[in-house]
Amino acid sequence: MDAETVNVVVAGLGVSGAAAARALAARGERVTVLESADGERQRATAAELAELGVEVRFGEPALPAGTSLLVTSPGWRPTHPLLVAAADTGVEVIGEVELAWRLRQEPAAPWLALTGTNGKTTAVRMLTSMLSAAGHKAVAVGNVGVPIVEAVDGPYDVLAVELSSFQLHWSSTLAPLAGAVLNVAPDHIDWHGSMEEYAAAKARIFAGAGTVVYNADDASSSRLAEPYASRVGFTLAVPRPGQLGVVEDLLVDRAFVADPATSAEELCCLADVRPFAPHNVANALAAAALARAYGVPPEAVRRGLREFTPDPHRIAHVARVGEVDYVDDSKATNPHAAAASLAAYESVVWIAGGQLKGADIDDLVRQAAPRLRGAVLLGTDRDVIRRALARHAANVPVVDVPGQDTGVMDRVVTEAARLATPGDTVLLAPAGASLDMFASYGARGEAFARAVRRLAAR
Repeated sequence: MDAETVNVVVAGLGVSGAAAARALAARGERVTVLESADGERQRATAAELAELGVEVRFGEPALPAGTSLLVTSPGWRPTHPLLVAAADTGVEVIGEVELAWRLRQEPAAPWLALTGTNGKTTAVRMLTSMLSAAGHKAVAVGNVGVPIVEAVDGPYDVLAVELSSFQLHWSSTLAPLAGAVLNVAPDHIDWHGSMEEYAAAKARIFAGAGTVVYNADDASSSRLAEPYASRVGFTLAVPRPGQLGVVEDLLVDRAFVADPATSAEELCCLADVRPFAPHNVANALAAAALARAYGVPPEAVRRGLREFTPDPHRIAHVARVGEVDYVDDSKATNPHAAAASLAAYESVVWIAGGQLKGADIDDLVRQAAPRLRGAVLLGTDRDVIRRALARHAANVPVVDVPGQDTGVMDRVVTEAARLATPGDTVLLAPAGASLDMFASYGARGEAFARAVRRLAAR
């Protein structure tokens, strides 16, 4: 940011928008916030900001005259009239993450940044745990935890930064010490306009990174990393030189060692990864690669994983009822995430449905078919999944549970229990968003857990 006072407009009064406005006001900028929603929460935030000299305008106001910079919230699409107007008049548009990068004051804490279609929050929390285990003051920021603009000048040695494709779209000068792309699969195409634009947004994390960390098992992640010489891969297979991977029951490093061609360093055991699933091992390897790029020793990687507590609704074991396990992975809100979850179990009664957001479900069903012992469908797009099951898993019994009432999940769990036999896993991995029936994916997972507990009590 220039030393002189400028006219900055912040689009949106959500968590990141309010944080950006506070940070700019604290640095003496003239700040105006534009907010389309006019509710009790927005008015309370506006009153707080007014004490800092920030003006909040409600409704659908035009871009104020004299605007020098526009800071947009992640949810605002590039096609929003305000953002289009800014671009047409030569006003630079950035996001809160890019603003935070520009507001850093030296000596600034380095960033270890990661993105991906799935696994971001788990991986960034694993990374934070590893950094803390090594004795560093670290915090998870960005798309999770503390707004990054509030943390850049905080008392931290290093920042573990989770970035969404929305945030990366509006970021142009980021240069993290290391950046990782966990995976890339179709998602948020409605926002970006195409799969190519979505992948291009993810790739921005690599542009200025000192070390490029990519998933050698994911074709898109590997392709995005190809232009960079300073790249480190991670794989669920035996690693080649320059990679982290798995040897028997060990996670090993053949990248951050003295001689990658002839040596490797043991980081931890597969048993240290919780909850255990192949995609969670990949998350652990990605986090370890970022931590190792910062100099974290192997023993801290191991201790960090052992001390890591997973967030709720991510392949969380709810209960065992009649020799059948019930697992909540409500966070699997797209087909890529559901595929990873299904791959973790040998014999599954699958609970699926919700808002597919136009995503193709056929590949998921085709791959999962050998593991499926039954499927119970709910939500708006359950017919799409039912037709895919008919095409690719015709012998799998399917139960359709219609309705939007609060008792739907009880009926879903009852039907799943009827289909399950001892040794099966009843898995809530919806492959779709939750807002057709629930306030959030968390509310969906909690409804599932309550229904399972009621089943166990019968």
